[in-house]
Amino acid sequence: MNRRQFLVVSGAASFAAAQSVAPVPARADETSVPVRMKLGDQTAPTNETHLKYLARYSVRHVCGYPHIEGDRLYATVDELKQMMDMAAKYNISIDCIAPPFLASSFIDREKHPAVMLAESPERDRDIEQLQTLIRNCAQAGIPSIKYNMSILGVLRTGRIPGRGDSLDHYWDLAKTPPPEPLTKAGVVNADAFWERITYFLDRVIPVANEYKVRMACHPQDPGVPPQGYMGVNRVLGTVDGLKKFITIRESPYHGLNFCQGTVSEMLADPKTEIFEVIRYFGTRKKIFNVHFRNIRGHRNDFVEVFPDEGDVDFVKAIKVYKEVGYPYMLMPDHVPLAADNADPGSLQSFAYCYGYIRALIQSVSET
Repeated sequence: MNRRQFLVVSGAASFAAAQSVAPVPARADETSVPVRMKLGDQTAPTNETHLKYLARYSVRHVCGYPHIEGDRLYATVDELKQMMDMAAKYNISIDCIAPPFLASSFIDREKHPAVMLAESPERDRDIEQLQTLIRNCAQAGIPSIKYNMSILGVLRTGRIPGRGDSLDHYWDLAKTPPPEPLTKAGVVNADAFWERITYFLDRVIPVANEYKVRMACHPQDPGVPPQGYMGVNRVLGTVDGLKKFITIRESPYHGLNFCQGTVSEMLADPKTEIFEVIRYFGTRKKIFNVHFRNIRGHRNDFVEVFPDEGDVDFVKAIKVYKEVGYPYMLMPDHVPLAADNADPGSLQSFAYCYGYIRALIQSVSET
């Protein structure tokens, strides 16, 4: 290489380095990556009857719901182990749990709203109980906890007919003006919401890091316009918001319950955009759990459907999870309902999804 070539090459390299803020890990050849992801489930309750149902459809990894005595917001080690022992009888592993608060609930109906309302000292007491749950999970051998940071819950316009006799939930922002009055949270702008999130993470993630328990946060479902909805700016309802979220209190135990359906709902063109979003969070090892569900439509106007009839190519999607080396659960979520309550609990719809996801995992295991 002559001097002129060296200057050109080194100058280009210096410019590229100056422009790069956070290098993205190199993309792996997906055919060379071993498949470690698992079929999972998060339906309740975690009891003998439901565990037998899950075992029938080869679901061997689940999010569990321990029985908690009294008004505690944490399960004891004994309560966790009792649940794990019951699941083990059916060769089912409890890979994560959900606490009895911080759910995807509407704040006015939430029994323990203090964290999301920034009410002290109540939120500090609730956070202390979550810290206890983290320690107990570590002692019992449960590696992950999933949670939400929600004020408005899951917003939907209603239901429309799906295939056969099924009913699909849908969201059409243009047809769904925000109801009045505001929730008891009042107006929560972006700065206030980020303050509440940061307050929580500052106190929870160090404990998760110490005890090596992954904390998986669900995005806000669905995203709303920048000015908010019912006075609330849903900062975890955009991809940029999720990117910011994972940088607060950076830790290998701080990441996402990556709801692929909810993230698709954030995008203008999910069928083309979702794969790079999976790569972004997957290569950074920030996906701790996947809600593997599909939609038709796009941001502000979509329908929730079965996995094989949506806009996102699930065959391509699972290849991307394999490519990034995703090692945890893929689980169905928000399945279509049967008309006239012909399938209480949507057990048939979930069973269909278990088989579909299991077949996809097997198909990429063979390539």
